[in-house]
Amino acid sequence: MALLGKGVLAIWNGIAAEAEDEFVAWHVREHIPERVGLPGFLRGRRYVAVDGDPKYFNFYETTGADALTSPVYQARLDAPTEWTRRVVAHFTDTWRTVCDVAVSHGIGGGGFVDALRLSSAVPPDRFRAAMGALAERLAAAPGIVAAHLLEGRREASGAGSAEKKLRGGPDRVADWVLLVEAVDEAPLRALRAGDAGDAALAAAGAALPVTRGLYRLQYGLAQDEIGTGAVTDARKSA
Repeated sequence: MALLGKGVLAIWNGIAAEAEDEFVAWHVREHIPERVGLPGFLRGRRYVAVDGDPKYFNFYETTGADALTSPVYQARLDAPTEWTRRVVAHFTDTWRTVCDVAVSHGIGGGGFVDALRLSSAVPPDRFRAAMGALAERLAAAPGIVAAHLLEGRREASGAGSAEKKLRGGPDRVADWVLLVEAVDEAPLRALRAGDAGDAALAAAGAALPVTRGLYRLQYGLAQDEIGTGAVTDARKSA
C-alpha cells in the first residue's frame, strides 16, 4: 500500500498573492514539521497546481482518522502559532476533509497527482466497490504509481477550532476523494481521456461534474525524518 496509514487529512487552499512567499516558507519550516510531529501523523505532502483550482493541495497520512479528532490535535488547532495566525488569515477557497482510506493500490509515491473531489447518489458500499475496482485499474496503467480512494467524514471535518476561525469562512468538505499518483503529468492526462475520464467515473457512480486538478509535488516530510527538537526550533524561529 502506497499510503502509510488508514487516515488522511486532505486540504486544498488558495493564498492571497501578497502572502504566497510567506505561505511557502511557513509550510516547510514550521507547519508541516509541526503537524507530522503530532501523535498518529505519519507523513505530509504539499503540491502546487499544474491545472485546477485552488492552487495548493496538501495531505497528511495518519494511522487512522481518529488521529485527526484526537485531543492532542484539537489542542494544537486551538493554539495556533503567531506565524500560523499571520499566514492562515490569507487563505482562500479552503477545502478540508478528514478521510478514511477506503482503497489504496500501488507502491511508493509519484511526483504528480490528479486530485478529484467526488460525490455520489449511489449507496456508499456500492460506490466504494465500483470505485475500488476502477482505482485498481488506474494503478496498473503505464506511468501510474498509485491510486487511492478516500471517504470523507463530514462530521469529523466540521469541528470548530481557533485555526479554522482564522480562515474567515466555512471550510468546504468533499464526500469522496480520488488521488491518482504518477511519475509525470502525461500519464495522468492520458487517463483523463480514458479510464479516469468523466464517463468512466460516472459509470462507477460518481455525480457529474467532477472537480479535479493536476498537481506537482513540492515538499514531503515523513515522521521518521524529524525529531521533536526540529519542530521546536522551527516554531521558535517564527
